[in-house]
Amino acid sequence: MKQDDFLTSAFGVRMPRIIYGTAWKQERTAALVEQAIEIGFRGIDTACQPKHYNEAGVGEGVGACLTRGLERAELYLQTKFTPLNGQDPLRVPYDAKANLSDQVAQSFQMSLKNLQTPYLDCLVLHSPLANQREMLKVWQAMESIFHDGGAKQLGISNCYDLNQLEELYRTAEVKPAVLQNRFYADTDYDRNLRDFCLQKQIIYQSFWTLTANPKLLAHDTTKNLAKKYHRSAAQVFYRYLTQIGIIPLTGTSSAEHMREDLAIFEFELTADECAAVEMLL
Repeated sequence: MKQDDFLTSAFGVRMPRIIYGTAWKQERTAALVEQAIEIGFRGIDTACQPKHYNEAGVGEGVGACLTRGLERAELYLQTKFTPLNGQDPLRVPYDAKANLSDQVAQSFQMSLKNLQTPYLDCLVLHSPLANQREMLKVWQAMESIFHDGGAKQLGISNCYDLNQLEELYRTAEVKPAVLQNRFYADTDYDRNLRDFCLQKQIIYQSFWTLTANPKLLAHDTTKNLAKKYHRSAAQVFYRYLTQIGIIPLTGTSSAEHMREDLAIFEFELTADECAAVEMLL
């Protein structure tokens, strides 16, 4: 990835404008992460949640690339603390009976071990807690990790309630730098949340970006732009998102699609073309 293929967060963290997601890859994780990095990805998203992620496999894939000359500083590594209700009860990566602060600390240490790294570029709360007091307790534990230098910035995922995000922002000492959500019509593409993020310099990351939007990808507007630029509809949509400040996650297992995803920076949509795609949302 080239210099222009990155942006800088409010915390001064250099973030790739497209990130490789590692959910649901299980035993293929290490090989796919290694392949993604070799092809050119410099951002990797995972979670300390054995139910859906093989975090140790991510570390194995990253480690293989580091032995071949890649510097850790060249990578953006992002993982998540997953609350107990999001874990497989038989594979909880921390003491389920510990208090919330200790759960966060234990999950973080497990992530460092799994990823074979001394620090994280971003630690994300995988989903909000229903109880506001517990939510603040978890966030404060994440803040301690930030202050100790264990994570360069903090974020939250699967937060679709603007009031909840506003309350977190208001009460947090270390403000969220990232919001990672599903990007689809059922939530009106998070328009109100994205407006808030723009105001507060929070980077919005999208997942489920292609899978949830088949009609948008098949629309004549998208197809005509794809034809004009000799690209796929997926490339046009990803490029649109990066141009409006959204970082999409891609979880493809195809080397060809990985290359296509990174090639979105080889062309640029005009302002009118971006507006035309915006009309589809």
